[in-house]
Amino acid sequence: MSSVFEKYLTLWVGLCIVGGIILGKLLPSFARTLDGMSLSVNGAPVISIPIAVCLFFMMYPIMVKIDFARVIEAGKSGKPVFLTLFINWCVKPFTMYLIAMLFLGVIFRGVIGVDAVDFVRMPLGLDLPLGSTHGAGTVVLHDGIKMLQIPLWRSYFAGAILLGIAPCTAMVLVWGYLARGNDGLTLVMVAINSLTMLVLYGLLGGLLLGVGRLPVPWQALLLSVGVYVALPLVLGYLSRRWIIALKGEQWFKERFLHLLTPVTIVALLVTLVLLFSFKGEVIAKNPLTILWISIPLFIQTVVIFALGYVLAKLLKLPYEDAAPAALIGASNHFEVAIATAVMLFGLSSGAALATVVGVLIEVPVMLMLVAFCKKTAPWFNKPAASKA
Repeated sequence: MSSVFEKYLTLWVGLCIVGGIILGKLLPSFARTLDGMSLSVNGAPVISIPIAVCLFFMMYPIMVKIDFARVIEAGKSGKPVFLTLFINWCVKPFTMYLIAMLFLGVIFRGVIGVDAVDFVRMPLGLDLPLGSTHGAGTVVLHDGIKMLQIPLWRSYFAGAILLGIAPCTAMVLVWGYLARGNDGLTLVMVAINSLTMLVLYGLLGGLLLGVGRLPVPWQALLLSVGVYVALPLVLGYLSRRWIIALKGEQWFKERFLHLLTPVTIVALLVTLVLLFSFKGEVIAKNPLTILWISIPLFIQTVVIFALGYVLAKLLKLPYEDAAPAALIGASNHFEVAIATAVMLFGLSSGAALATVVGVLIEVPVMLMLVAFCKKTAPWFNKPAASKA
């Protein structure tokens, strides 16, 4: 069953995307109801409950498979961890700035609309008089509320930046698992990235958006990491110990893990259907806008992955370490990006829409990169001890 899923994964992904959009169009109220089932922080939806359920079933088979002795061993691997930190914090935010500025601010500016504007919230704690300027915006009265009127492309640009400074801390475990990478190392890198985000997210975001310092959405970050990573991790660890004690390690590996093999991919495909059904109306109303925003996000993802993969090769990392090290930089923590965009600019802002586009392209693009990793695995050195 698993081999059939993996062999035709591209086909299933395409069908799920189309099916999700059709579902969102045919049953918009059903999709809106599911989309509305979420845990929020400061009015921003951070955890979609249906997606969280799907993500649990994606993550649990990975977590229960991890031998935690290997996690400790993986934590001693300096090169892949330093490579990931370098890509995520010294390179990725700045390439996102340049690529988004080139495409949204120059190449696509005419088609987005030179005179098109967006109305976003006033910066936190700021109360400027009507007519005054702040950065690229002018203070105006919109629906009876003081708002900043800014060029629409700049709003999309801000959303792209928020994605670029938020490295993935959950879904990358799925990408590494599907690419047959080192799950223990991926878990270590996820933990380090989560801690680093608490320190650097606000500084880099504020610098690149020109607002001094972004408020760090630490509640959204902790909530998403807790639900998406910690919960399946703890349950995976405890159930692994319990099953091995009850049935033995051989039964655990040969029977239990075999039953779980297709669960991650099935949950991934269901997630795709849900994501695209939730945004079916948005896609139908703004097809070209979705396209303009997705192009720089796609290029950024491929560029960052390629840089990480090439550097991993130059550092002579084994494939099992190289794949997750490159994939973690390419993917984004879209929950935190969306929460920050809503908190800073408002739910209906162009910035929030741009972060949603990041969600929509994340899964298909990352699956494409996973397929590339598996095809190019022979380029890399074999690890000293072959992976079980």
